[in-house]
Amino acid sequence: MTPDRSPILRRQFREYAGRWPAEAAVAGEFLALLDDAQAPFARERLAGHFTGSAWLVDATGTRVLLTHHRKLQRWLQLGGHADGDADLAQVALREAQEESGLEGLVLAEDAPFDLDRHWIPERGEVPGHWHYDARYVVRATGPEDFVVSEESLALAWRPVAELLEDPQSDASMRRMAGKWLAR
Repeated sequence: MTPDRSPILRRQFREYAGRWPAEAAVAGEFLALLDDAQAPFARERLAGHFTGSAWLVDATGTRVLLTHHRKLQRWLQLGGHADGDADLAQVALREAQEESGLEGLVLAEDAPFDLDRHWIPERGEVPGHWHYDARYVVRATGPEDFVVSEESLALAWRPVAELLEDPQSDASMRRMAGKWLAR
């Protein structure tokens, strides 16, 4: 049985709102989902559910590994569904390992680096729904030769500074790049 991570996540979401006041409303939405009794960590909850993602940086912290997401057709951070796991930091780490094939990945810290609520469009029999994506900093400490998984069309190491200036980059990617460069 997995220990209840709700008190830890609740504290982390509140701290996030204090650290990023302009994003307090998003943190509030995460808190509301956390208090929902309808399995917020299960992908079957089509009203919306938690996911975990990795802001996967190289050892120098100057580049981030992105995926050209097969389903969404955009360059994004690595990540995926919690599938019942309430330890979203571990979800992010696991997804980064699975989607990159990299060894020696470590969580930089247990608290979320970024929170993002975004709409996932209908696909096949799965209706459109919300992802409440908790994003964690993950560092590569070993070789950087990645393996492209079936979830990606491609992977690429990109300079963080480039993302900030790239108008083609997803708005949340630019926000994370700005946070990273300002740290």
